[in-house]
Amino acid sequence: MAVKKEKKIKKTTVKKKETKKVVKEEVKKEVKKEVKKKYIESIGRRKEAVARVRLIKDKPGFIINGKTMEEYFSLQDCHKKILDPFRVTDLENSFFVSVKTNGGGITGQTEAIRLGISRCLVKIDEKLRPVLRKAGFLTRDARIVERKKYGLKKARKAAQWSKR
Repeated sequence: MAVKKEKKIKKTTVKKKETKKVVKEEVKKEVKKEVKKKYIESIGRRKEAVARVRLIKDKPGFIINGKTMEEYFSLQDCHKKILDPFRVTDLENSFFVSVKTNGGGITGQTEAIRLGISRCLVKIDEKLRPVLRKAGFLTRDARIVERKKYGLKKARKAAQWSKR
């Protein structure tokens, strides 16, 4: 008789676990729906740089790693590159952009941010895809630094060869 009771207990615990899983999944789906309403997020990469970009439909503005764009990137060329997707699609000053970026250098980070913004704009409106594709903002530039090989000074640079 003791064996039969144990089997019944196991069955009820399994049912409880299954119902808990179902409830958790439903809650996660609802949370995701709410999050999607607040902002659109996308990731851009270039060389070693990674940029997580969020577009919010509120007032216009720009924050990169907790600083304004002018504080983070002092070069005007970087500002132009970052804002190019908005210029091409005629959506300037219509989104608040929040970016968290790390890795790489200045150029890599600016181009990663540009790719992230372009991807966000496509998520907002699919009709913008051909315009951004033609401008080259949706293409991931996959070029990275070649690794150093043993016996060489750099990736391909070798010591000067002599006959002796």
